[in-house]
Amino acid sequence: MATTTPLTAPAQAPEERRSTGNHAGRSKSELLSLYAAISPFYILFAIFGLFPIGFSLYLSFQNWNGIGAMRFVGLAQYQFMLSDPIFWKSIVNTFQIWFISTIPMLFFALVIAFMLNQQIRGRSAYRIAYFIPNVTSIVAIAIIFGSIFSNNFGLLNAALEGLHLDTVEWLNTPWGIKVAIAAMVIWRWTGYNAIIYLAGLQAIPTELYEAAKVDGANLWQVFFRITVPLLRPIILFTVITSTIGGMQLFTEPQVLVGNGGGPGSEGSTMVLYLYQQAFINNQFGYGAAIGWGLFVIMILFSLINWRLVQGAGNRGSRKGVRA
Repeated sequence: MATTTPLTAPAQAPEERRSTGNHAGRSKSELLSLYAAISPFYILFAIFGLFPIGFSLYLSFQNWNGIGAMRFVGLAQYQFMLSDPIFWKSIVNTFQIWFISTIPMLFFALVIAFMLNQQIRGRSAYRIAYFIPNVTSIVAIAIIFGSIFSNNFGLLNAALEGLHLDTVEWLNTPWGIKVAIAAMVIWRWTGYNAIIYLAGLQAIPTELYEAAKVDGANLWQVFFRITVPLLRPIILFTVITSTIGGMQLFTEPQVLVGNGGGPGSEGSTMVLYLYQQAFINNQFGYGAAIGWGLFVIMILFSLINWRLVQGAGNRGSRKGVRA
């Protein structure tokens, strides 16, 4: 019967143990110095990042006007929020503006990136030109779009009159306000997303495009059968970031139609309504409750978008395998 000898670790020499102990001591001191070096970041993050989050959650259970004493009201702010018709209207407005702005914005960005990835003269100048709207002052953008969509003397109504069509009171009608805000979003963020798509396009092997040309594929076949499927992770990223940005829409409607969201609050988004309640009406507890409601909606909507885009990609992959 074979016997096995238990394996034992070799004895450690006293010099080696001393060396290890000294190394451990040095490592600990080095780690402490490293932690001390990066501690300002964590301290500032705790003060300006974690504390406001925790305080907003605490504030959502209080009734506070920003000056007097806080009064604990439990879940009353959340109960009022669920029965507030303006809150629900702001949610509907946000989703409508997101829908009519994000889908064309990402499509235009993808087409522009595809065109910029071709061998054209002055390609770098075009890339800079498409990114300029993203760094332009939003106030200047709002003034320009306000003159374009002006009810009486706007350029858009002048063009409609030139075509013998009826004019539209863009900033007084429900859909006119949303179209004006969505146009500002599209103009500002299309170039930004195009640059992200362009970075993804440059990671696609050029051999695929050359093989498609040899097989006689035209430009649209290359775009829809090579570019779009291989850019699916980048598209998913832009969908998620655009969803988060769309749910946080604030500056464009605030500058274009004011803090009240325009006639009938048709331009009031969720964040604009939060700002109005907290900093205009001094209802900080209710504003904090709206902020946490917005957080839950953003998480759920991002998960739905992620599932839809992932599901579409998986169906496309299965079709490719069967083909």
